[in-house]
Amino acid sequence: MSALAGGPSTPRSRTSFAPATPAGVANVPRSVHSGTVQASPHYQTSRRHSLYGTEDRIVIDPGSRIWKVGFSGEGRPRDVFAVHPLWCLQRSPDPIQRDEDDRVLAARVQAHLRAAFHDSLLTEPKSRKVIIIEHPLLPVYVKDIFAKTLFENLQVPSISFASSHLLALLSVGRITGLVLDCGELESTALPIFSSRPLFHQLRTTPLAGARLTSHLRALLLLFGTFVPPPTSLSAAVNMPTSSCSTRVPLEVLSDAVLEEIKTRCSFVGESLDGALGPGIVSPSDEDPMDLDLPPSDTAPSESEFSRVSADRDSNAGPTSSDFSVVSQAQILPGRSSRDEHQLQALANLYMRHSTATNLHLKVTPPASQQAGTGQGTLIIPGWIRERGSELLFEGGDVDEGSIAETILDCLLKIPVDLRKTLASSILVTGGTAMLPGFIPRLHVELIRAIVTSPSSSPRPPIAPGRPRPPPYDRYAVLRPLVPHFAILNNPSPPPPSNARGSANAGKAPAFTPATMAWVGGSLAGALKTGGAEVPREKWDEAGGLPDSGDDAMEEDDVAGRSPANVIPDWTRTPLPVGAPPANPPPPQMREATLLAVVGA
Repeated sequence: MSALAGGPSTPRSRTSFAPATPAGVANVPRSVHSGTVQASPHYQTSRRHSLYGTEDRIVIDPGSRIWKVGFSGEGRPRDVFAVHPLWCLQRSPDPIQRDEDDRVLAARVQAHLRAAFHDSLLTEPKSRKVIIIEHPLLPVYVKDIFAKTLFENLQVPSISFASSHLLALLSVGRITGLVLDCGELESTALPIFSSRPLFHQLRTTPLAGARLTSHLRALLLLFGTFVPPPTSLSAAVNMPTSSCSTRVPLEVLSDAVLEEIKTRCSFVGESLDGALGPGIVSPSDEDPMDLDLPPSDTAPSESEFSRVSADRDSNAGPTSSDFSVVSQAQILPGRSSRDEHQLQALANLYMRHSTATNLHLKVTPPASQQAGTGQGTLIIPGWIRERGSELLFEGGDVDEGSIAETILDCLLKIPVDLRKTLASSILVTGGTAMLPGFIPRLHVELIRAIVTSPSSSPRPPIAPGRPRPPPYDRYAVLRPLVPHFAILNNPSPPPPSNARGSANAGKAPAFTPATMAWVGGSLAGALKTGGAEVPREKWDEAGGLPDSGDDAMEEDDVAGRSPANVIPDWTRTPLPVGAPPANPPPPQMREATLLAVVGA
């Protein structure tokens, strides 16, 4: 220690120990004298290591596909691991099947939580407070399963549930902004003002990572190429690749291969100038395959085929390897060639505007072709790598609006005096937002959706002899906000058009969008402000009985062990002023109200 302070070296014998502190060591932190480990390998502070101290909380970000776990006060999670999709957007209407699904979910959540504590963090859960980063639309039954497992199985002292959107905004040093979370199941836009999430103005769309995965599978099945492994070494040298290329078998496109393609090979290209919707009429002397899109009112879009692929993923897969999305997507017979022609024309349009190169990916061949030498080769066209994510920016659907339309619809619902502030403080988070070029393209799509002229047909006149009203302009009231749009974590912001935009665009810290919520939870845990805390005593008083160790429990016991009223839920908060009640008033109250109105 004295060598560190610049003084003479001290012998190791006990007799030469000097109790007085040398003058040169007075400014050295106490942790250096005591020999304790630094708090984190990322930040050199004098706090004790989280592994040996119990003052730090456990921060868990349980996504539907990726989990992130770590200690509060640290700059990044200790472990990030993928899990089997635990929940989905739909539940079975059958009560028996629903109960069985809940038991399976509880078993999987318990296994993942125990692995997080004992394998990833190497800590004892009985002395650790836990912060659960929750999505605003996370079902209450899933939160109840997390609380039951943590309290009754792992016996943690307390649990705090914190909003992922709010924590992501705190990680960049803001308390006001519009946060867009592009996750696996859905993309959600939530406005936050002065650390208060405006849940009633929340907007969401199912265009997210899962839909992108299904869309990539559909495109690769149609336009990808698979080269099976050669049967011998001589065939591998002498046989050209074009002669043995086949259509991509369905067994090749496993979840791991598609995740590899989506995370390592795909990116978001620049916006095309021309419209990509149907109805573009071209000269008749051109080749039909060279047209941008054939003039057809019933032409299917890319999202329809990706939706069919997603529905196929939820059901039993086909037995034949010669799978075609077009053949499975048709409802009426005789339309297979026409729809395939539509997609081929769309592919030709993307090929002309794409500069990406084809990639050769080594994959495991199907079971019928594993007698060859080595692995097969999946040839990914460059335009699929660049334009496969166009699905996320397709708009016009009432139920499945694009990501840009989701943000604009959220701005339409918030109060007018907050629109300029929130439009200039947009934050994009989530794993899907990590695609290269995603955030700059989103900014372009926001401006384009506002400034483009309305595409709806003219409305009929109100009365005979009166002129037709103008077409409905959906985002006309947002047009003055165009100079103020700014994304906080935009890596390449456009030239500033005003002072507010230049002060916010691209000024967020360089955290990856996928870890922003966890970093905010780590900050909140270090500051002891991790949201509404539910102690274990309150859970036990509300009806949560101690774990008896018996896996087979009666139905009444399960109901008694689930005090859902203890779990914080924003859907049970009072409605804003002027909002209609969810349940109709009883008949007696309606009669009393009617009599009061008549008497007045």
